[in-house]
Amino acid sequence: MLKTTVFEQLKQAMREKDVLSKGVLTLLKSALDLAEKEKGSALTKEEEVAIVNREIKQTNQALEGAEKAQREDLIEQEKAKLVLLKSFLPKQLSEEEVTALLTEAGVTKGMNMGDAMKIAKPLLAGKTDGGTMSKVVKSLI
Repeated sequence: MLKTTVFEQLKQAMREKDVLSKGVLTLLKSALDLAEKEKGSALTKEEEVAIVNREIKQTNQALEGAEKAQREDLIEQEKAKLVLLKSFLPKQLSEEEVTALLTEAGVTKGMNMGDAMKIAKPLLAGKTDGGTMSKVVKSLI
């Protein structure tokens, strides 16, 4: 389980006094714990990946804010957080791989965008980011 991996890395970061990693891993562990408590049972792999993606999205927003403010110190910090968070995601698929998977799943020309996304989202959850998924779906329909 991802939660166990995060906890082990958190303990390691504490031993090494790695403040950045400790902070990121603590937030991620808390988010996983909270979601598990709210659900009342263990999280599925897809639910864990969704939580990691949510944290990545928040970090990307913080990075954009730091870039607008031209704060180099914060930019480097947010980029380091992203690298750490992305390490918990499964291998990301390329656009070609996404196209092949969606074609096999039945996404075709003339299909409604909503129907295509209903096929794509569960199939590609955690395997690619939303931007890549949307781009490929638009090119197929």
